[in-house]
Amino acid sequence: MQRRLGFVMFLWLATALAAAAPLPAGRGRIEFAYAGTAVAAFTYKPAGYAGGPLVVVFHGVVRNADHYRDFAISLAERFGVLVVAPRLDEDTFPEEWYQRAGLLAADGAAKPREQWMFNVVGALVADVRAREAKPALPYYLLGHSAGAQFLVRLAAYQPGEAKRIVAGNAGSLLFPSTDHVFGYGLGGLPPELRDEAMLRRYFAAPLTLYLGTADITPRRRFDASEAAMKQGPHRYGRNLAFFALAEQMAKARGWTFNWRKVEAPGIEHDAARMFAAPTAEDAVFGPK
Repeated sequence: MQRRLGFVMFLWLATALAAAAPLPAGRGRIEFAYAGTAVAAFTYKPAGYAGGPLVVVFHGVVRNADHYRDFAISLAERFGVLVVAPRLDEDTFPEEWYQRAGLLAADGAAKPREQWMFNVVGALVADVRAREAKPALPYYLLGHSAGAQFLVRLAAYQPGEAKRIVAGNAGSLLFPSTDHVFGYGLGGLPPELRDEAMLRRYFAAPLTLYLGTADITPRRRFDASEAAMKQGPHRYGRNLAFFALAEQMAKARGWTFNWRKVEAPGIEHDAARMFAAPTAEDAVFGPK
């Protein structure tokens, strides 16, 4: 019995030490705890990593986080950053949780903030900071398509400590207007989720819209619902209209407006090309 207890203790200690291990060089895979479950995340650390920031990459609707990690390797190598791409599988985190962040209860009331899907960012960042023994490791958020939808809504409600929130080629946006129903705007939301404080926070968030100028073809699970088409005929047009409305509203009210718009000429709905493009540096890290 004593020998068995010793073996169990050994396994527990080995598991704890493994959980605290730094990210491996090159490609890797870790698990972190969120909402009572173990979530997989795919990682990349450049061989000559010298302490650069973390870039958390959010996948599209196919939930192929390993591919998105690979798409971002060019960023890791060019700029000496860590890349971590969580896999938010559809069974555990369906559209209502991922793209819509689980803001509302079944009766339309706002859920408590601690239940919002946005908290997955804090859980993952805390895990990586602990592994790397860097409690103040700065981080950037980069999403494409469905991942960009998640980050636009995060910018509105819980931007956190992110240095920059980069939304690439989102298929629908959270327009700062009650003329668009929730999912697509603020219509139908409880007052505390669409008041002046929320709008000020939204416009002040470090949000960048990273847009492929050729993303004008309705393909790859394009949202052609009536509410989405009200935003524009294609992804590129929707993002332009979204940015223009927000900029106009902030200017008219004299509010801080920290959004940026960066375009990748000639690129369609293609995360790999968007991340590898020269414009990615400006989108993620800002102009030199």
